[in-house]
Amino acid sequence: MRFIILLFTVSLMFASAEDDLGPFGIGSCHINNRNVKDSARWIPQMKAIGLKYYRSGQTGWAAVEPKQGEWNWKTLDDQLDYLTDQGFTYCGILIGNPKWNTADARGSLPVNNLPGWSSYVSAIVAHCGDRVKRWEVWNEPPNFTGKDQTPADYAKIVERAYHAAKEANPNCQIGLAAKSVHVNYLEQVIKAGAKDHFDYITLHPYEVLNGIADNSGTESLFMNIVPTVRKMLEAQNPANKDVPIIFTELGCDLKKGADTQAHTLIKAYTMSIAQGVACVHWFEGMDGDSGPLGLLDRKAVPRPAYFAMEQMIKHLGQEPVYQGWLLTGDSQIGFVFQGEAGPVLVAWDKRRVTNEFRFDEKVKIVNPIDGSTSETDRHELSTAPVFVLDPPPKLLEMAKTNRDQPIPWGGDFTESNSVSITMGENAEENGLHTLSGKAVAEAVTGYGGSARAGNVPGGNLFVVDPGFLSYTSEPIEITAVVRRNEANDNAGFKLVYESTDGFKTAGGWYTIPDNKKWHTVTWKIPVPQFVSYWGYNFSLVSDGNQYNRYFIQSVSVRKTK
Repeated sequence: MRFIILLFTVSLMFASAEDDLGPFGIGSCHINNRNVKDSARWIPQMKAIGLKYYRSGQTGWAAVEPKQGEWNWKTLDDQLDYLTDQGFTYCGILIGNPKWNTADARGSLPVNNLPGWSSYVSAIVAHCGDRVKRWEVWNEPPNFTGKDQTPADYAKIVERAYHAAKEANPNCQIGLAAKSVHVNYLEQVIKAGAKDHFDYITLHPYEVLNGIADNSGTESLFMNIVPTVRKMLEAQNPANKDVPIIFTELGCDLKKGADTQAHTLIKAYTMSIAQGVACVHWFEGMDGDSGPLGLLDRKAVPRPAYFAMEQMIKHLGQEPVYQGWLLTGDSQIGFVFQGEAGPVLVAWDKRRVTNEFRFDEKVKIVNPIDGSTSETDRHELSTAPVFVLDPPPKLLEMAKTNRDQPIPWGGDFTESNSVSITMGENAEENGLHTLSGKAVAEAVTGYGGSARAGNVPGGNLFVVDPGFLSYTSEPIEITAVVRRNEANDNAGFKLVYESTDGFKTAGGWYTIPDNKKWHTVTWKIPVPQFVSYWGYNFSLVSDGNQYNRYFIQSVSVRKTK
């Protein structure tokens, strides 16, 4: 873990050297991103609150070379001119396969015409010059590739793009991309030929952020994204171990609630900046063709998240400097930054509870949604984050002391040989957690309160403490103690886990014998690779309504090396 922390510190130094890139970015769906007219509906409102970094536009291959050898730059140039006038830095995406290019039968990556791909990259990078410094290769692969296209295919696309782009503009930067937090895929791509052919990495950690939005207490997991990537780079591409990491998409669905969306935005930016993410492009600015995710609705009416972004930029400034973290009790968490006018503490409670947070002196507390302030020496801290301006010196010193330490998740499990979770009324998490959160695990019980139902939302999705096992692949043994329901309905499941090749099934289907007693089932897993790219490490997967037919008493993970 200490090794990861050192890399983490270096990443912050590297990000701060990127003087043309800051944390507060924005992105857009297709229908709000086709031309200047689309942008003009919402970009001025983004500028008004201080957003400065814009992802993409009409940079796709089909958009600029609709016919072979015929280049159309007008739409792109108009967008670049408009966004430059609005004060935005533009980041492009190299993507697409025009209709005139015979598609590869295996999928959309144009590996069947690498010379044509190279020509496109060379032409667009040369045309844009220093107006676009960063070029992300593809959008969240292996999404939008073919189901039969491999990491090696994407590696070919990256390698060709890198050489063509550098020849066209040596000052440009090429981004290696992956969906979610799919570190396994990045590793495979680097091994397949992308090594040393990228200048930064992009991720879209929606699923990990969902745990934060749902108040599952997964802050430590989110804070481990950058350290995990750095650990992989140190192993597979040491020369690039300190490259910037950018979240080119990250957002929260309005279906979770307008205030929840706003709270999640604050937490996402707070923890991203704290772990050294160079820029976060919130997805998205205004609702379009991707669901209700925007800071603005379809009529450009601001949501609470819009005002939360405004207050965050106002108080943290465009170049916030991370000072460290605080954790009081089991669940009150805070991050300290040197902000625009002084130190700022961003704090909330990780669980669905409200606890009083006491200060040694009166402080000014800002509601990040409406901007209202109050002066007090205590505050009822909940899952709704607040800004504390000029926190007392004692808290600042505590935060600075913690800065380079991992945030504990119920303890320090870096030297542990096993982790476990016990369900029911006396639920106990010892380095192993579910996405249902401890409160839900306690609430839905059976067999006298000694177990939890298998159908609790998120209760079949398990996360090991990042300090216990993250990225490193070593043999483990997973054990579950289960029982059919009181009606003795037929029930079973399979165990699916993260491996070096993505998610795999361990063994076959397990049928729980009966409800007469508790049954123990154990799986031996030789090569796991836990990176939480969907926000969890392994799951118990049932068919149909079989989730309703059994109870879980406990689950444990043990290293067997």
